[in-house]
Amino acid sequence: MRKYVFLSSVFIFLVLFSIDGFSQKGGISIGVVDIETIVKSMPEADNADKMIKDVGLKYRDSLQVIEKEYMAKVDDFDKQKTMMTPDQQKKEQENIRAIQVRYQQFQEEKFGVQGEIAQMREKLLEPIRNKVKAAIESVAKEEKLNFVLDKGSSALLYSEEKSDITYRVIDKMKRGDNK
Repeated sequence: MRKYVFLSSVFIFLVLFSIDGFSQKGGISIGVVDIETIVKSMPEADNADKMIKDVGLKYRDSLQVIEKEYMAKVDDFDKQKTMMTPDQQKKEQENIRAIQVRYQQFQEEKFGVQGEIAQMREKLLEPIRNKVKAAIESVAKEEKLNFVLDKGSSALLYSEEKSDITYRVIDKMKRGDNK
């Protein structure tokens, strides 16, 4: 998200300071789309979302089972602690800790940044993103738009290749001509 905000800010900065150059060459055309509305209109996005939610619910149920096991162990330990030897107490505390570790590992494996749900989401949404991107590029070219922004986030979704001045900026910086 921060990457998009940064890129959007840089884009807006470059547009504002280079409008004179573009306007002399025939004007600048910017289109805006609402990605959220586009994605909501796609049946395959609904199907992907449903699949991800279903798997997520299944894993949440498994987490609840582990959590109940943990709570039961803690309750039993609290009730029987005074009757246990120090070695038995230590062993039960280790068992309780093992359940906590199992819970955390399961949560990370399924819901973490690199977890199964994240991988599933990426696998299911990549074709959808590619389809949307292709459609945006196609419409932008048909409408002769230089840039297309996302209405909801101001993220740059499309730009003409000829508008990319990256290497001109690098060249200028290397020459030390930053005026």
